[in-house]
Amino acid sequence: MLPSILIVDDSSFIRLLVRRCIEANTAWNVCGEAENGKIAVEKVIQLHPDIVILDFQMPVMNGLEAARQITKIAPNTVLLMFTMHKSEQLAQAAKAAGVRDVVSKSDSVTEHLLASLRSMEVGA
Repeated sequence: MLPSILIVDDSSFIRLLVRRCIEANTAWNVCGEAENGKIAVEKVIQLHPDIVILDFQMPVMNGLEAARQITKIAPNTVLLMFTMHKSEQLAQAAKAAGVRDVVSKSDSVTEHLLASLRSMEVGA
């Protein structure tokens, strides 16, 4: 069965771009979207996605706090952080929160995001 993906970003434009990128280049299922970390946690409980793509900087609850909560409630869910603020410090904090990989929005988005998703073995 193909992985299901939840896209979390406060920008509806970014969510649309990520969705189109995934749908155009993979057979994976985008099962939902959320505009902040609090809604993401609720959607993880509701939708049980295999992978969650989290923005770092969002209102209400940022990606790191959402990752911490998702890791507690759904420890087998693979977390990927997709951010404009990529740094070694953020990468370390993200890994500590349960995030498997951090991808910069400023890199070649399609190539790096898809490569990171493909490298993740769901359930590993």
